[in-house]
Amino acid sequence: MFDLSKKTELGVKRSKETWFGKITSIFNREAFGDEVWEELEDLLVSADVGVDTTSKLLREVRQRVKTDRLSDVSQIREVLKEEMISLLSVPSSRPLVSCHPEQSEGSRNTQGRLHEGEESPRVILVVGVNGSGKTTSIAKLAYGLTSQGKRVILAAADTFRAAAIEQLKHWGGKVGAEVIAHQPGGDPGAVAYDAIQASYSRHAHAVIIDTAGRLHTKFNLMEELKKIKRVIAKQDASAPHQVLLVMDATTGQNGLAQAKYFTEAADVTDIFLAKLDGTARGGIVFAICDQLNIPISYIGTGEKVQDIAPFNAEVFVNAIFS
Repeated sequence: MFDLSKKTELGVKRSKETWFGKITSIFNREAFGDEVWEELEDLLVSADVGVDTTSKLLREVRQRVKTDRLSDVSQIREVLKEEMISLLSVPSSRPLVSCHPEQSEGSRNTQGRLHEGEESPRVILVVGVNGSGKTTSIAKLAYGLTSQGKRVILAAADTFRAAAIEQLKHWGGKVGAEVIAHQPGGDPGAVAYDAIQASYSRHAHAVIIDTAGRLHTKFNLMEELKKIKRVIAKQDASAPHQVLLVMDATTGQNGLAQAKYFTEAADVTDIFLAKLDGTARGGIVFAICDQLNIPISYIGTGEKVQDIAPFNAEVFVNAIFS
């Protein structure tokens, strides 16, 4: 049976054992003076929450403590948790696909009918820098769908690296998803076009499009993403239905600057935070939600295709404080 809490706990295990373990231990003290607030601030920054986001978070907490005249350490702890949950609760503008076979199926696109009474496939455009875990994250999403008996087509639109095409083919074979690919160096837009056409003829439920994470310049990369989006929209005006940015949790604050380029160019709708289980600085989730104002929809909790969980703010905060 799918257990979201258990999955999330596995994802934050390293963070909880290090920085967040130190944060929670603060609340074992009898009093909460100025020096404790300063210590809490230092620990949050060290956990990759970031200076600006930490200041914002603690400002809200201290204001509530003052307004409500709270002095009990356990009450302050609960206020911190509530403000953390609030910070992470960025509303999503799009319905998500189910990412685990034992979850109920996520909402599917009901716009752009192929034929009367038939739904068009859900088109998911996946972006992110090379090495972020993008292809593995695609495999995890595809596995969640194919395990529910859904037909999935993967588009190898990262044509600038032959290894990327081969890697996607490898994962496609493992998770039972068909891969549409051209020769290395081919037109990424053409790959996306062929994948969507194939999804129509094969009555697929979803098309997941891999894209390049690096070209000669950032300008070229972003223009290529825009071109792919135009090709997709010509076939289904409502597509892409999800633009998913894969971020590597282990890159911490450095990943935020890269993410901003993608959010500006590709109209990112949500984030897949990969490799969360590989970092001791899980506080990056707070910085992402605060600085980018884009919801985290999925987290990577391990190396296997099953190691994916939908992100839930309350479950995440409870996991790091448990």
